[in-house]
Amino acid sequence: MSTSEAHGPDDTKPDLDRLNAWPGLAGLPGDGPVTALEPLTGGAQNLLFTLRRADGTELVLRRPGRHLRAGASDAFRREGRVLGALAATDVPHPHLYAGVQDESVLGAPFSVLEKIDGFMPRGQLPGRYAEDPEWRRAVAFAFVDGAARLAAVDPGAHDLADLGRPEGWLERQTPKYLKMLHGYRADPAYLESESPHVDTVADWLVAHAPKQGATGIVHGDLQFANVMFAHDAPRLAAVVDWEMASLGDPLLDLAWILTAWREPGDPPGSDPQLQPWDGMPSRAELVAYYAERTGRDVSAFRWYQVLACFRLAALLEGSHSRALAGKLNRRMGDAFHAYAGWLWEKARMEMAGG
Repeated sequence: MSTSEAHGPDDTKPDLDRLNAWPGLAGLPGDGPVTALEPLTGGAQNLLFTLRRADGTELVLRRPGRHLRAGASDAFRREGRVLGALAATDVPHPHLYAGVQDESVLGAPFSVLEKIDGFMPRGQLPGRYAEDPEWRRAVAFAFVDGAARLAAVDPGAHDLADLGRPEGWLERQTPKYLKMLHGYRADPAYLESESPHVDTVADWLVAHAPKQGATGIVHGDLQFANVMFAHDAPRLAAVVDWEMASLGDPLLDLAWILTAWREPGDPPGSDPQLQPWDGMPSRAELVAYYAERTGRDVSAFRWYQVLACFRLAALLEGSHSRALAGKLNRRMGDAFHAYAGWLWEKARMEMAGG
């Protein structure tokens, strides 16, 4: 789905005159004024534009959508801080050239980022990825390797020790997202469609919580929609959209990736997000690879998989609730709700040991 489909007419497109009057433009790569801002397809919550300068230099401008939510500036500030810290690591990410919280410049916080030479892997895969199952297999391991590299980053060594509250992080997860889910019930239209498994899954998570592993940086939304693959090789070009980054147990990032995996025996009703899918390694292979790369104990991984399903379903249901309130494209909201339904079933399957 394109950005325009998600948000309607582009009345949030930054004004070229205001952008060219911004003093920070002089510090960006390239020369001359901004001559074009072209919408890019991307995430459901933020808008992306190719920013083109007079000399042909292309960058990416990112800003929140039409309905500016509370805390949008904080989220962009967090992302900017994390991207700045990652510059000294081997985690693939776009370089941050500017992070602007002053809403008077363009009417919302925004960031200007490196334009990555790659593609977001959604739907039909292009070129060699579509033709060669070995490329698909290799890039799946590369994706998980990106998560392993992030898990290896020492937050304290990169001025990120206060990015979150690692103490009690694991115990806070279920109550936090259960409260979020219960909050949607204020809307009678939402209540009619709520999954009956919400509290059952939450109770299981509380009862079976493992001991938290070593603290690391957690991306918080590591999925196909937030990565880019290289065109010329089965390689992870960049991880994007860092506004949910925090400190916690990085096993959640791996579990988050694997919510998008599809294998025989999974609940029906959700097709792979990429086509073709054959050649992809199994969840078990990727978990074993991650354990080897990071040295982390994965014996309780099933719990993290249930948590990832629960947490992602809670966020998707939030978008569904916003769509019911007219704050997001209804078709997109309905699709998110359907996916949340699959996640509840997958969580229950994992709870049963499947």
